[in-house]
Amino acid sequence: MDNTETMTEKKEIKGENLEEELPEGSESSGLGRTPPWTRQLTVRGVVVSIVIGAIYSIIAMKLNLTTGLVPNLNVSAALLAFVFIRTWTKMLHRAGYVTRPFTRQENTMIQTCAVACYSIAVGGGFASYLLGLNRRTYELSGVDAEGNSPKAVKEPGLGWMTGYLFVVCFVGLFVLIPLRKILIVDLKLTYPSGLATAVLINGFHSQGDKLAKKQVRGFMKCFSFSFLWGFFQWFYKGKDGCGFAQFPTFGLQAWEQTFFFDFGMTFVGAGMICSHLVNLSLLFGSVISYGIMWPLIDHHKGDWFSDGLEESSMKSLYGYKAFISVALILGDGLYNILKIMFVTIINIHGKMKNRNQNPAAAEEDESKTLEGKRQNEVFLRESIPLWIGLAGYGLFSVWL
Repeated sequence: MDNTETMTEKKEIKGENLEEELPEGSESSGLGRTPPWTRQLTVRGVVVSIVIGAIYSIIAMKLNLTTGLVPNLNVSAALLAFVFIRTWTKMLHRAGYVTRPFTRQENTMIQTCAVACYSIAVGGGFASYLLGLNRRTYELSGVDAEGNSPKAVKEPGLGWMTGYLFVVCFVGLFVLIPLRKILIVDLKLTYPSGLATAVLINGFHSQGDKLAKKQVRGFMKCFSFSFLWGFFQWFYKGKDGCGFAQFPTFGLQAWEQTFFFDFGMTFVGAGMICSHLVNLSLLFGSVISYGIMWPLIDHHKGDWFSDGLEESSMKSLYGYKAFISVALILGDGLYNILKIMFVTIINIHGKMKNRNQNPAAAEEDESKTLEGKRQNEVFLRESIPLWIGLAGYGLFSVWL
């Protein structure tokens, strides 16, 4: 009995090794088969994803509380997952222990879980509405301000916030269940961040360790420089408003209007990820607001608003800042939503029309390659039933 179990385990490990060593493109030829989700979701993967997710949640919170802009971190999460697991498996191999091979599917699961962790920190409202419900925000907004009711005050608590986030996150998951086949298989929509992450992970596991080592070395150099620079800044910081964190790059008068460079590598890295259009727009907005508008509005203190109010009050200068900025964001957001809906409806209508006019060509295009067939089969093989999605969405929507 023991010999049989041992032989079975050896065959499974050998099969996994074979799958791991398959050259690029061989999976599409039917030589390998994607392991089931029970073998993709491992204990070590969950532990690594929690660690990466916790690190990224802190980074996302800092960016969200300071700039309000959090770039996509999918690619870097996949890289960190590969580094952590490969380092762990090599250490165990040197110690004489046999470990399960690290597959690209497990790499994808780790990256997905890590991204889900920091996405909750970003979209869960920790830097906006959840913390904005406390009494401190109520008092800063003005106790006598119109619409500011003490009944809306709710202090942060681990219990109710966990339940709230659980419901909100699963509502989004249940909505995607009926849409995933339509958007990905039928309409063949491409998602740039997911595609880039998939190409990176596939390159790690198909081109061997040479490319991975090169990218890891570059990652570690930048990481070490950022860490040491942060420590250097902290070492030479005396108090708030002192040191490199608020270096008066443009002079003391500009520093009083918060025009200074803090030499923070977090913001430098976020700027490198974002496109130049986003960075230039942010720079233009900061110059217009803090360099021109706010100083001019501040000169009308006592005329446009009471000079006895604190700057953080919504009836003071901060009210102009908040409502002008929010109005610009909402106006452009509404335009983009309407534009996306219009373009999407036109594209879907065009594809459905072409398919109805020439069904033979549509079938030929659908089954053009064996790789396309296999990808669709793998994508749809292990999916959550539709009735669970509909029932879960209905239940949580009513509960919420």
